[in-house]
Formats: sequence, structure tokens, C-alpha cells
Amino acid sequence: MEKLSDNTGFEDIRENYLGICENIAKSGREDVRLMAVTKTVSPERVNFAIGLGVSLLGENRVQEYLDKRESYAPAEVHFIGGLQTNKVKYIIDKVSMIHSVDNMRLAEEINRRAAQHGKVMDILAEINIGGEETKGGVSAESAGEFCAMAAELPNIRLRGLMTIPPAGCGESVFAEMQELFERLKVENAHNRENAMFDTLSMGMSGDYEAAIKYGATIVRIGSALFGRRKYL
Repeated sequence: MEKLSDNTGFEDIRENYLGICENIAKSGREDVRLMAVTKTVSPERVNFAIGLGVSLLGENRVQEYLDKRESYAPAEVHFIGGLQTNKVKYIIDKVSMIHSVDNMRLAEEINRRAAQHGKVMDILAEINIGGEETKGGVSAESAGEFCAMAAELPNIRLRGLMTIPPAGCGESVFAEMQELFERLKVENAHNRENAMFDTLSMGMSGDYEAAIKYGATIVRIGSALFGRRKYL
């Protein structure tokens, strides 16, 4: 968990939040949501951000979220980290969207657990846009097939795509993601009930302004909001 130094207050969060909001506003778009990524951040700091106006949290780790969730002020929560099939049951009724769906086994387990709870779970297909071997995600080449298969599952709703681009990749990768998103939106237009394609989750603390330029509707902000993480 995060370890705060004695002279660290919460006003840094206020200043950071206002700056991020200003940058988003400069884009002229009203459909962009700021997600506060809470990995290693204390509930007190998260709640301060919620008090400022943050309404969406992004959780990376199942156990950390379960440990902290009762301490959070009311906010919408998405799960954005790598998710093992045996952990789906712990969060299926506690989050409103899962961003990191990158294989059919996981999609089928989410579908099964959602059915048990009588709900339809919103998901995003995670795309490995840089083709990096060390990262999860569906390749851009197989994204169409994967999305078509996932959209057939009755208890999930495919809302769009998520990606974590290679570090320092430049804007061309965001442009590629935007093109893929728009193409798959057209390809899945016949199945609006199970594939809405209204969400493109990309862009983090160092590149969210470029991501917004290329159509991101959710930007996942951690260190630019809460400051650099410190680990015990």
C-alpha cells in the first residue's frame, strides 16, 4: 500500500485534478470521462478525489479492491487489471464494467457468473495494439473475430475496446486504435443489444491528451492525479 510522508497533504490532488479537468475541457469534447486509477492509493486520498468530483474509479487488483472497497465514498468502479477466471466471482457483483477481457475463456466465465447474479456485465475487449509479447490483449488482427464471438454471449454487453499502448509509441498507435474501434463499431452495428461500441478506454497519465485527440472516451489517470506511487 501507499506510504505517505508526514508533509504530504491532499491539496496536491486538488491541483492535479483541476489541471487534468482543464486539459480535458480544452479538447472541446464532453464525452470524455476521467477515471481515477487507485492502485496502492489510500482510501482517504481516493475519497478526497471523489469529493472533488471524480465519479469513476479504476481498480487493478482484486484483493486490494476487496480490502478497500468498504472504505470508499460512493463512486462507480471499473475493473481494469489482468483478471484470472477464478477471481471473476469476487467482483462480478461489485463493479459495473470489466476492461481487460482478452480471451474467450474469461469472457465465458464473466458471462456465467453474471447469469448467476441475474445481470448483464459490461465489458471491453483489451487490444494488444503494439503486439507486445509481455502484455495481454487480443491482437488487432483477431479483434474482429473475438468481438463477434464475445457479443454472442447473452449476459455480457461489449461496450468497446481498451488498450495499453507501448511506452513512447507516439500518436500513430492511438490513431490505429481509433480506426479499429470505428471499424468494429460498424461490423457490430447489427447487434446493438450485446455490442454497443460507445467506449474507447485508452490514455494514461503521460499520454491522455493525445488519446483524447484520437477518440478516447475514458482516460485512466493514476500518478498525474495522486502523485508518484510509493510502495512499502
